[in-house]
Amino acid sequence: MATVLTARALLLDMDGTLVNSDAVVERIWRRWAAAQGLDGDEVMSVVHGRQGHASMALLLPERPVEENLADNARMLAEETADMDGVIEVPGATAFLAALTGTPHALVTSADVALSTARMAAAGLPLPAIRVTAESVGASKPDPEGFLKGAAELGIDPADCVVFEDSGAGIAAGRAAGMRVVGVGPRAGQHGPDVTVRDLTEVRVEALPDGRIQLTVD
Repeated sequence: MATVLTARALLLDMDGTLVNSDAVVERIWRRWAAAQGLDGDEVMSVVHGRQGHASMALLLPERPVEENLADNARMLAEETADMDGVIEVPGATAFLAALTGTPHALVTSADVALSTARMAAAGLPLPAIRVTAESVGASKPDPEGFLKGAAELGIDPADCVVFEDSGAGIAAGRAAGMRVVGVGPRAGQHGPDVTVRDLTEVRVEALPDGRIQLTVD
């Protein structure tokens, strides 16, 4: 049975939702884990969806904030230079094309440089409205990014649907009072309203009254 949701705006995560960047994220974060003497699998269970320094603060709680910020800046530069294996999540091109003329925004924990590079590497257009790491004071799972996206679109949070892949992102969408479509294998463990394998399982229709209808197979 298909699930049908209606919304007035969609708020879209990037990594794992529109862009599959798992290969580069694994390379860079496992290298960091080894340098810190941490278990790579444990690190990978934390880092998806968060800003890098926020992940570091969870993994090394006694570490000075300044060290985390310095590592974060260095790793962002590495990620921005490494596009090997970065591809679109299946269905992302058609999904974004279907959103033309409808209210939507990108809400990502990546910064401007990284989000621009990854969307380009995946062959995807950047939404006109983007909430990036520079736009917020708190990383997901804090709801600030999604609330800011809704405010920039002029849409009530309750009328927004979030697309997310990570536990931190799904928690952020929930905390913002929004419904959440979970995308990909990570998402189903974190209680989204509905889960899809990828974006080929989502159909978008603009309704005459301005709402967006999502049919999830």
